[in-house]
Amino acid sequence: MNLQLNTTTSTIQSDITVSGSKSESNRLLILQQLYPNITIENLSDSDDTHHLQEALSSSVEIADIGHAGTAMRFLTAFFASQKGTTKILQGSERMHNRPIEILVDALRSLGADITYLEKEGYPPLQINGKALTQHKVTINGNVSSQYISALLLIAPGLPNGLVVELVGKITSVPYINMTLALLHQLGIQADFSGATIKVAAQPTITNQTVVVESDWSSASYFYSLIAMSSLNSSVKLTAYKKDSLQGDAVLAEIYEHFGVTTQFHGNSITISKTSLHSTATLEQELKNAPDIAQTIAVTCFGLGIACELTGLHTLKIKETDRLEALREELTKLGADIKVTDESLHLAPANQLNKNIAITTYNDHRMAMAFAPLALKTTLIIKDAEVVTKSFRNFWNDMTKIGLQIQEV
Repeated sequence: MNLQLNTTTSTIQSDITVSGSKSESNRLLILQQLYPNITIENLSDSDDTHHLQEALSSSVEIADIGHAGTAMRFLTAFFASQKGTTKILQGSERMHNRPIEILVDALRSLGADITYLEKEGYPPLQINGKALTQHKVTINGNVSSQYISALLLIAPGLPNGLVVELVGKITSVPYINMTLALLHQLGIQADFSGATIKVAAQPTITNQTVVVESDWSSASYFYSLIAMSSLNSSVKLTAYKKDSLQGDAVLAEIYEHFGVTTQFHGNSITISKTSLHSTATLEQELKNAPDIAQTIAVTCFGLGIACELTGLHTLKIKETDRLEALREELTKLGADIKVTDESLHLAPANQLNKNIAITTYNDHRMAMAFAPLALKTTLIIKDAEVVTKSFRNFWNDMTKIGLQIQEV
């Protein structure tokens, strides 16, 4: 499905409810397997979360998780720790080219029985669950935080708990802290000191209900819309917390550079365009929030602002190589952009081409990050249904906010 986007207005006034955080939902679903007396409210309606739920609830030996990288990593660790369980984990073609060797090696050091069925170091995997009695593992700190979180989520269910030693520079600390905060919330003892994380064994917990906060990375697209809109435009988004566990919440601070302010009211936020952008060049280190890099780059392009984004090395192994994808698609629109293995450099735009078809590379964030440019030009989003991976109601919400959308 290809969608053409445009708009006849640059003023936005709307009220949107955003689905629960995919990151929090997926962590809690794994923990619910260890502690069935957890009740989860406001679960994400994303494809990733649906894939995870289906794999956890199915008795079928083969679990296909599509493009869901989080599900692949969390389920690899979970099934490896479930004695007597045999699972084959497979996914899309892209998933079978996303590395998982670092996690598998860490699990094998704990005693896991995992076999590569095709290419060494990559899915699909055959997992024969075992009781993992080893209690200490070493893993590089600069890898995807999902590898580390996958280990932490199974840790309280292991007979001796787990000590995780992180080697070198640590990436995406907020996502590790999110996992630990959820463990703390459930009453599980966990400590992160220096480069060592210790999680105690916890056979049972008290009955609990956990309400999932809405997804901040999903909020980023509304921040981008407001940044490119007229003064006094605003959107109310529900449900968000001022003291968020999500690293992407930093976008509220970042978007102040674009004249966007954030007001918190109970479980909602109002984001408003209160001034023109205050910077000619945005310099931002995003190692702790790489998922909002695409949105920020597109926002800067739409506003004619230069940007220097760093800390982006994990974008090379996402649903696509996001740095190369950004370079390709922004260039088509008229951008002067250069990328390295971990950074993006965008010159101020002096043109914005019309009627460009944006390729999405099976990547939900490519589709959603480019959509706000409809406030500046007419464009086409190819394979637009890919947004369901994380934001099922995205196009409905874009229509609600004032974009004109038609299938082409």
